[in-house]
Amino acid sequence: MRGKHVLVGVTGGIAAYKAGYLVRDLVKSGAEVKVMMTEAGTRFVTPLTFSALSKNPVFTDLWTNNQSSDSDISTQHIDLANWADVLVIAPASANTIAKLAYGISDNLLAVVALATTRPIILAPTMDAEMYLNPVTQNNLTSLKERGYIVIPPVEGELASGLSGPGRLPEIKIIIETIGKILDQSHQDLKKKRILVTAGPTYEAIDPVRFVGNRSSGKMGFAIANAAAQRGAEVTLVAGPTHLETPRNVTRIDVESAQEMLTAVLAHTKKTDAIIMAAAVADYRPANPAKHKIKKHSSSKALELQLEATTDILAMLGKKKRSMTLVGFALETKDELAGAKEKLRKKNLDLIVLNSFGKQNRVFGSNLNTVAMIDKRGKVEQLPIMPKFDIANKILNKIKTLL
Repeated sequence: MRGKHVLVGVTGGIAAYKAGYLVRDLVKSGAEVKVMMTEAGTRFVTPLTFSALSKNPVFTDLWTNNQSSDSDISTQHIDLANWADVLVIAPASANTIAKLAYGISDNLLAVVALATTRPIILAPTMDAEMYLNPVTQNNLTSLKERGYIVIPPVEGELASGLSGPGRLPEIKIIIETIGKILDQSHQDLKKKRILVTAGPTYEAIDPVRFVGNRSSGKMGFAIANAAAQRGAEVTLVAGPTHLETPRNVTRIDVESAQEMLTAVLAHTKKTDAIIMAAAVADYRPANPAKHKIKKHSSSKALELQLEATTDILAMLGKKKRSMTLVGFALETKDELAGAKEKLRKKNLDLIVLNSFGKQNRVFGSNLNTVAMIDKRGKVEQLPIMPKFDIANKILNKIKTLL
């Protein structure tokens, strides 16, 4: 933590007193700490407490100058957003979580969260029923998809006397998470331009139906999120998916393989690395109907003539010069041999092999296990882990190639 700038947000909740221990231990670990509090947070713990612990002024509202006398109140939120290496909101109330999810910026903490490009960590604490309420869960899901890191609350006795999930995790757990995120976001890809593709493609049968696949897009979105947190300029070409756009990522939505090809080629010249995590269709209906195909009682079968789509990865492999090109493979048999053959045939610098089976369904999961294979044929097998962690492992490899 030494030399790192940790901005701590404290919101209204009985767990606000525990944030004092968090600030104290962060300072002990060598971090420079500044604290922001919502008005509700100051009802539980006074700003003076956090000022004494952090050795810095405490920031409580948009209209008070808490910095040096020559600082401008109008840019205070930007100064804080740019100062931080990481923003940690602990405790994070249901109210603050909702504001972040919908971009409501009516206090200093919410404004800074909107303004910062650095990682944001949330530690939700509240009564169990509030935490488990579908509205709160939907807000947390939305924030996680956008790249917020959420530390789940601990189950136990709550201030209400009831028991359930809602307690602030141990300070040690929060600090370990901060350390891990700082390790994964140290701006080592700054000024690098990375293009990521994600999700499936839909190939039209008629205006209503399509041929597609089971890809959720989560792996590609995790890579885009991780690359942005490490300072890269990221463009995400996404097939049809319901995932939220990660923070600080430029997104281009496409539907078909042809549309994905067009979008990728439009950005190839300005890209240092392309990571083709999308599950692009290999075939499409040769003659999609202009109108919905009706079901006839006399007809027992519908025949579709399929034609091959353009192999985007192979095309990029032929065109690439100094650009780093990464592909993905999913095989159901002879996995390693198939991935190595794809690596060679398509002139890739690295290929990531998804292991598909009963123990690892891949599609739609937040966890995965992959093997990374480089041009020399060296294989690195990763254990099952969150896709965000896999994304950083892939980016570590790409960094050496860049």
